Amino acid sequence: MACSSSAASAILLSSLNPRSSSSSSFISPKLQTLSFSSSSSFNFQSKSLRSSVSLRRSAARRNAFVVKAGLPLVGNQAPDFEAEAVFDQEFIKVKLSEYIGKKYVILFFYPLDFTFVCPTEITAFSDRYAEFEKINTEILGVSVDSVFSHLAWVQTDRKSGGLGDLNYPLVSDVTKSISKAFNVLIEDQGIALRGLFIIDKEGVIQHSTINNLAIGRSVDETLRTLQALQFVQENPDEVCPAGWKPGEKSMKPDPKGSKEYFAAI
Repeated sequence: MACSSSAASAILLSSLNPRSSSSSSFISPKLQTLSFSSSSSFNFQSKSLRSSVSLRRSAARRNAFVVKAGLPLVGNQAPDFEAEAVFDQEFIKVKLSEYIGKKYVILFFYPLDFTFVCPTEITAFSDRYAEFEKINTEILGVSVDSVFSHLAWVQTDRKSGGLGDLNYPLVSDVTKSISKAFNVLIEDQGIALRGLFIIDKEGVIQHSTINNLAIGRSVDETLRTLQALQFVQENPDEVCPAGWKPGEKSMKPDPKGSKEYFAAI
């Protein structure tokens, strides 16, 4: 549901300011010792002081609210990180910025090792790895588990709920700093939501999806979105309509050009 910024501010401020306008608690003890020739003058001064203090406090609360609001990750540089990972049953170091200028990156978070939905996603991406590799893309999986837990899970057979050998690294985020940087950390549980980010070769996040814990993601849709991204970057005068796949008709992002697309469908 959309609302204006002024309406949102009004709702926020009213919920944060339970004091009524008639309360005298906004006046400092020093000001309360002042004497006036008439009660009306005192009431006027008191209301003015309360109004001034209330406005200052309201402004401070507004500023605090704005400061807490972060920029959207899509369209901005991906937060860099360096962490231990497991790949080919060995411990390695992974640094996100090392892929800049070289590869696209599919970075996906999952809650925990040795769980239920997670292995279906992790193995599905591994089984389709060659399709991503063909279009110059690396895949990185991330959870808050240690590299030792990752290794044990990789060494467990798939039929027993394990992963078997994977075609890409599993990154260990034991400090939870990576999950926090990508805004997917559930603070009170200490695990990540199912966040997925497509990062281009310049290190810019071009796509993100975040699923709740019980909902697995689609490899097909991730691949399709990546292909659409690569198409528009290679063809900057084109855009991709809904459900676009390679080989299908794209659209010119202008009134005349778009009519050609709509006339053809």
